[in-house]
Order: sequence, then C-alpha cells, then structure tokens
Amino acid sequence: MELIDTHCHLDFPVFDADREALLTRWRQLGVGEYIIPAVGEENWGRVMALAGRHDDIRYGLGIHPWYVGKQPRDALTRLETLLASRPRGLVAVGECGLDLRSHVPQEGQVEMFEAQVRLAMAHALPLIVHSVRANDTVVKILRRFTPPQGGVIHAFSGSLHQAEVFWQLGFRLGIGGVISYERANKTREAIRQMPLEALLLETDAPDMPLQGQQGEVNTPASLPTIARLLAQLRQQPLEDVISVLHDSTRRLFPPGNHEINI
Repeated sequence: MELIDTHCHLDFPVFDADREALLTRWRQLGVGEYIIPAVGEENWGRVMALAGRHDDIRYGLGIHPWYVGKQPRDALTRLETLLASRPRGLVAVGECGLDLRSHVPQEGQVEMFEAQVRLAMAHALPLIVHSVRANDTVVKILRRFTPPQGGVIHAFSGSLHQAEVFWQLGFRLGIGGVISYERANKTREAIRQMPLEALLLETDAPDMPLQGQQGEVNTPASLPTIARLLAQLRQQPLEDVISVLHDSTRRLFPPGNHEINI
C-alpha cells in the first residue's frame, strides 16, 4: 500500500528544476499521493496547476500565519470564491493557524485564522492547521467554532493532554520529522499513546528534515523512514501502521473531486 504525504510544499521553487523526476523517484520509494497546503494567495495558482497535471496531488487553499500581512486586501474574498468553485483536487482549507514564535502580530494572526475557520465551515472542508507555541490558543478557537469537518494539526508538537483534546475536537495529528528527535520526549510519548487512527504521516518538505539531516532539503523520500520510526515507537507492525493511516487519511481527505481546474 502506497504512503500518502499529507503535508508537503511541492509547489516551492526548490523543486522546480526536477519536480517530475522526483515524483517518479518518490513513487518508486512507495510514496504515491501528496497533499499540498498553499501558504498564501500567490501559491494558490501553483498548487492548483500541479493538481491539474497530476492525479496523485491534492491541495488546500489558505493563508499561513507568517504571510498574513503580505496578502492583497481582497485575498479572503478571492479565497471564498475559489472554495465555492470547488476546483479540481481541493480537499482542505489551509495552511492556516497561529505561530506565536513569529513576529507577525498575534491579533492579525487570530483574525485571519478565525476567518478561515469560518470559510472551512461554510464550504464543508477540513482544516490544515499550523500551530507553533499556540496549542492552547488554537484549542480555544476550535472549541468556539467546532468545525464539523475537523482537520489536522500539522507537525504536532505538544503533550498527550493537548493531543487528546485536539482528537476530541475532530483533529488528527500530523506526524513528521519530529519523531526522529529523541529530545522531543513529550511529543514522542503523546504519539506513542494516541490511537493510531488519530495520526497522519507528513514530511513538510522542503522543511523539517529528519535528525542528522539538518540543513538539507527535506523531501517526501523521508516518508518511509517516518512511517518506520512511528511503527517502532508504537511497537506495531509497519504494514498495520501504513494501512490504518492510509484509511484515516482517506476519511479526512476523500479523493474524487475531478472538476475542471480554474
């Protein structure tokens, strides 16, 4: 069964020179599908174009907290129009959320995140949520809105209690390179104890490399290693882990939208 990378930025320029060859190589390694969350208005066209050329690529449309202040004034209006048109490959709203490590004013981040939560609810789409040093604040917002389609907390880092709260709210946890860092004891323990169906595999390529590969460009080629490390951490057969996470991904991001791209 092929792996699904539920969070990678294959639209980024670092992949422009040899993207097609890389997709072929990654498939040979067992990675068969990708979900690309756009980080801002200038990326929406890129991810839509990629999905138009590749049936194994789907995407989210959103505004990342880092880029809240760099969007055109009509970005949310355009986003709503695109979501309503249900273009080919659209499966989520995001990447959106909060990053309290960044220098972007928190008030603006919260306002943009809440606007995108409303859009996800209005268009019956799950959310791809960026939460850095912001889990408790993100939980408060999600509790207030309770988006019925749920979503995923990308690159989850936090305690078992926080993981359980997100899962209770209908949000799965994205598991990537952090699982390879032994110093991430709290997060690894949460990943070990959570129900397997609460987890998703991701790479965040080209970012979040595995331990020992810091400074290198991360790619979906690391996904089989992440799956293997997850199986080892949980002491479960690798085949079972891959099967359950494949089915869980399908439930959250069901395929089948093949309308004409715009």
